[in-house]
Amino acid sequence: MESSLKILLVSDDEVIHNQILNSISGGYSVQLVQTDDVVREVNRDIQDIVIFVQPEKDVAVESIQYIKSVSPATLIIYISKGSDFTQLRNITKAGATEFFVYPEEHSLFISRVPAIFQNYENNKLKKDQSPQSFTKGRGQIFTLFSGNGGSGKSSLAATLAQTLKVETTAEVILIDLNLQFGGIETILSIESNRSIADLTPVINELNEGHIRNVAQKIDTSKLDVLISPCDAEVAENITEEFIAKLLRTCRRSFDFVIVDLPSYINHHVVTALEESDRIFYILTPDTPSLKVLKQFEELAVRLGIELPSKTSIILNKIGKENEIQEKDVKHVLRFPMAATVRLDHKGLQPYINKGEPIRKMAKERRLIPFAKDVKKWGLSVLN
Repeated sequence: MESSLKILLVSDDEVIHNQILNSISGGYSVQLVQTDDVVREVNRDIQDIVIFVQPEKDVAVESIQYIKSVSPATLIIYISKGSDFTQLRNITKAGATEFFVYPEEHSLFISRVPAIFQNYENNKLKKDQSPQSFTKGRGQIFTLFSGNGGSGKSSLAATLAQTLKVETTAEVILIDLNLQFGGIETILSIESNRSIADLTPVINELNEGHIRNVAQKIDTSKLDVLISPCDAEVAENITEEFIAKLLRTCRRSFDFVIVDLPSYINHHVVTALEESDRIFYILTPDTPSLKVLKQFEELAVRLGIELPSKTSIILNKIGKENEIQEKDVKHVLRFPMAATVRLDHKGLQPYINKGEPIRKMAKERRLIPFAKDVKKWGLSVLN
């Protein structure tokens, strides 16, 4: 039976990584990446164990420090190409737990691997069985996307973020990445001159303080919101690198990052989808929406976006009067259905027209059907 551990092998040396893969890949699934790709891969998914082979460039210490900052629980094994006490000290201080010299200690490494992996797996199991608490360092990015305008995506994003904030002790931030036209600022009645674009001058040293200075805090729920500049010209000056750094910094500073994307594909959207832990595709029960979903799936394959492992469907605006019902679409969807949300025009529309937050506090007495469904969805993502 193959272990469930996520193991990342970072190596630019074909000889060394082939020997390592041949020796340990029998009972474990090992992913190989080059040194230049380690930051992107670590941000994309939490790794249990990283085997880091000494690179030609002097970037090992910096890379290991970054891995530990993103995922403190990750165990790092360093493979050195020479005996160097100074290097050992620096690598250990950076966060590596094990240190082996190649080729002298290759046999020792192979013999120690089963015990190292088993001990890590046992410790991880103990932690998983202990009560869950929110800690900074590795938040989750939930992205809401739909190829159809008018799917209710922005209302769902805003309400999901509010729900997670009022129902838990988590730090939550909502980000509007519809850089040309916005939308969240209208739904939540936010009037401010500050937007995501104000972070561009400090993007290279971006930290939690910068984000909180620009974010707007909703008075009732205390939710943090980064609004769109609502300016097509400004949007052109925001790069995919900016989006990646923004999301990675938010991931380290907040427990949940809820991202509302526009209903089209560009470099910003692709970057956000790649950085996401979970993608919620908002689908309405009609034939045109199903056709657009299929086109999105095909485009994602061509662009190399990983969808199957992290995409779920949110079926929105369901009602008895719909020609297509939930049971009709289940068998044609490639992705699992995470939640269904009822059509609630009567309950929802007054909130949208007034720009009033739908969730304000925990244990509210009278929730509209839309809010009840989103609450059920929000609580399900915590498990």
